[in-house]
Amino acid sequence: MILYNRINRKELRIRLKKETFKRITLSFYRFVEVDDPQSFRDELYLRLSQMQVFGRIYVAGEGINAQVSVPQHSFEAFEKYVREHRFIGDVLLNRAIEDNGQSFFMLKVMVKHKILSDGLDNSTFDIYNVGEHLDAEEYNRRLNKPGTVVVDLRNHYEHEVGHFEDAILPVVETYKESVPIIIRMLEDQKPENIMLYCTGGIRCEKFSAYLRHRGFKNVFQLKGGVINYARQVKEKGLESRFIGKNFVFDERLGERITPHIIAKCHQCGQPADTHVNCAWDPCHKLFIQCDCCREKHQGCCCDACRESLKSFTSNKSLVTSEV
Repeated sequence: MILYNRINRKELRIRLKKETFKRITLSFYRFVEVDDPQSFRDELYLRLSQMQVFGRIYVAGEGINAQVSVPQHSFEAFEKYVREHRFIGDVLLNRAIEDNGQSFFMLKVMVKHKILSDGLDNSTFDIYNVGEHLDAEEYNRRLNKPGTVVVDLRNHYEHEVGHFEDAILPVVETYKESVPIIIRMLEDQKPENIMLYCTGGIRCEKFSAYLRHRGFKNVFQLKGGVINYARQVKEKGLESRFIGKNFVFDERLGERITPHIIAKCHQCGQPADTHVNCAWDPCHKLFIQCDCCREKHQGCCCDACRESLKSFTSNKSLVTSEV
């Protein structure tokens, strides 16, 4: 019985490129009491491996948070498994908007202390007493109501490339860091209505419950996050009040929602919204780079990294030629 991947990442990437079938990228989450996270984790790994599912799944006593890539030919079996499961049966399966089938190349299922690193103590409030979920049409309608504030619960590198118009955009590196900042801001402003949004909905779920615990009454959240919003906008022909790209935490690093490019290349300052990781692996910094700078700097974030990569590549070639 194999419960963990035993193949190196390079080989897995090669295998993914050689696949002849299509994949469906989707995400889902649920806050639910899991009595034995390790057993749940092992079950998930075994069943999903059989279906050739890739992705990253967090399991904890408070629930599950998953981003996966499912072979099209296995999707019916995958959906049946999810719908019949006692922990996750009624979750929203949030399909990606732009999907090249390359979002994940392996399956990782991990047991965590929490499925969402938020710094909140679940025992101090009712995490199931959440704000009202709104679909895309109702969310758009309520955006124009007086006394309403819209709060982006994502990190700065996420909302840098795309966000709702007039939203509050906390400049933070982590969701956990943003929680006390947003609470202080809302307690100072005392808005009549609070509208939350995030990538797929999970951050809003916990935070809306915490806001209600803190005394805020009219708390609303975008059901399924930006991913589901974009899909509804496309299917129903609605105006997209979200502009730019939606950052995603997989190999794609983003989904195009509207044509707007609202960010700039971190190296030359020209309009750009493509996130990359520095090509020098010891650095691996996440940043925005335009096509011109990618060629000029060889995919690196700075001169030092470029020179290190150049030296490493030269030495590697020399060793190979000597052998």
